[in-house]
Amino acid sequence: MLPLSRSSLAVCLQAVLAVANTEKAIFLGPASIAVPLEHPTLDGLGLDVLSPAAASSPSIRTHLEAQFPTASHPHGAATWLLLDGLEEGRRYEVRVCWAATQPTAFRVITHEVEDVWATPELITSLWAYSTSRLQAQAASDDDNNTKNHATPPPSPIITPQSSGNNQPQAQKQREASVLLLQILAAADYVSANATVMRDVARVDADVILDPFVLLNAVPRSLLPTAGYIVAVAAAAFYVARYVVARLRAFVAAAAADGGDDGAGRTQKQLHQKTKKKKKTQ
Repeated sequence: MLPLSRSSLAVCLQAVLAVANTEKAIFLGPASIAVPLEHPTLDGLGLDVLSPAAASSPSIRTHLEAQFPTASHPHGAATWLLLDGLEEGRRYEVRVCWAATQPTAFRVITHEVEDVWATPELITSLWAYSTSRLQAQAASDDDNNTKNHATPPPSPIITPQSSGNNQPQAQKQREASVLLLQILAAADYVSANATVMRDVARVDADVILDPFVLLNAVPRSLLPTAGYIVAVAAAAFYVARYVVARLRAFVAAAAADGGDDGAGRTQKQLHQKTKKKKKTQ
């Protein structure tokens, strides 16, 4: 067995790492629930929102917190997102894509809102993430206010506006199919650098929500690829039929030419034999 060079070994290691940079979860859209439009609301949590109606390929590019597993956080740091505007019974796929240069073990889990409210561990994790996110947003707003020497109106996420008690009930809530998405990120590397081991860097990642189409059979993002494959297969079928027909015609013509030449040679040989017999006589 030939030894691998350093460059070959590096290429092999990169190939192995490159396949491990996507984690996904497949789920069905839940039944619609009544989502309140007054405080407290889901918007008041300050979560990033993914919705299939937002664009042809709804996605968010973000920085996910990560940490080494501990007894209290065995799967790493938690990031929460809101999946809104889903369709009941439709199949969806949510993917987390990150660079292979940031070794991280991800877990992608979807929760129904009622299950989160009823589970102390989940509601505690959601509350801690929401609180830290809102505090970061408030600190960012304070910095902007200081730089601009102006006081903007309060954020609707931090201080939701009340619509009053005389608002009709139909306007105080909406029916929607929603889920809460929990992404757990655990650092998955070992380094001799104490700083790197102590301060885990945030992971640059794309979070993509991909609905299934064609009777819940194919993710929408694969439709162009599927169309290309079908077009190539159809073109190959007709090209193959044309080539086969041409080959058959060529073989038939060659066989016909060979038969005519053989018959001509036979007649010439018979004519020569007849001449020889006449001379002999």
